Amino acid sequence: MNSFIRNIDKHYIKGFFLVFFAGLLWSFGAIIVRYMVDANQYQPQYLFYRGISIATILCSYLFIKEGYNFYKNFYKIGLSGIFGGICLATAFMGFIFSITMTTAAVTLFMLAAMPFIAAVVGYFAIGEKLRFSTLIAMIIAFVGVAIMIINDSIGGSALGALLGFLSATGFAVYTVTIRWKPETPKFTTVVMAGIFCSIFSLIIINFKSVSFSIPTINVYLSLLHGSFVASGLILYSLGAKYMPAAELALLSLMEVVGGILWVWIPILGINEVPSFTTIIGGGVVTLAVIFHGLGARKKRMPVTT
Repeated sequence: MNSFIRNIDKHYIKGFFLVFFAGLLWSFGAIIVRYMVDANQYQPQYLFYRGISIATILCSYLFIKEGYNFYKNFYKIGLSGIFGGICLATAFMGFIFSITMTTAAVTLFMLAAMPFIAAVVGYFAIGEKLRFSTLIAMIIAFVGVAIMIINDSIGGSALGALLGFLSATGFAVYTVTIRWKPETPKFTTVVMAGIFCSIFSLIIINFKSVSFSIPTINVYLSLLHGSFVASGLILYSLGAKYMPAAELALLSLMEVVGGILWVWIPILGINEVPSFTTIIGGGVVTLAVIFHGLGARKKRMPVTT
């Protein structure tokens, strides 16, 4: 027993569970969007309020954590923080536009590419090597997502599919940026992402010359969605120092599995019964994450810098 405990990488396990629960928090976004009124008509307005919510919650968190001096973090944000904020804002917007322009199956399939994109960018940008067991887990998870959508329509807008891939790329690159320079305040990067998301949304609203007003329930839903996204990003950022970018992106795929679960549970009001293949595919993704997590039992070189 003592030998087993000595072989456990406790820091890695901490990071594993932080990122795992971040994915579960994000998964509630699926059921929140389902309650929107005319979701495909109010994407930029919804994203504006959600961006404001994310920035406000992160600033509140920093104030509680660091007091009145929290604003000094913005002086240290640097190029990596600004670039990471733009990439994360792109991921925010790409997901909402994609899922309202094409089928959920296509969007999910695009999101499954996140770990692979993060692995490639992480290797070339900051020299992070990919463990063989992580590669196997990524492939298993990708197969799991493919099984989940096998009975769904793969039609829809080509632009929607492209935006789904853009969302996956944005989140993958953001994940690499928070590993790029550890001294960069990670939470401030998320604040910037929320601000950029709101600014981009305002530009779209003005460009399309649509009304800024939306149904009141959509405002409340966007704020609620923002609180889940912000809370998940806090956990994700805390776990980022314990594992490479590709592994972070892999664990975030629990968002896909959790999202299907929440819209299935009747008590939550949606009761979308998944197909048999969706259940099987979700189980495969979960097994891939568990298989990957077993690697945390053995100590290895730390990934913190």
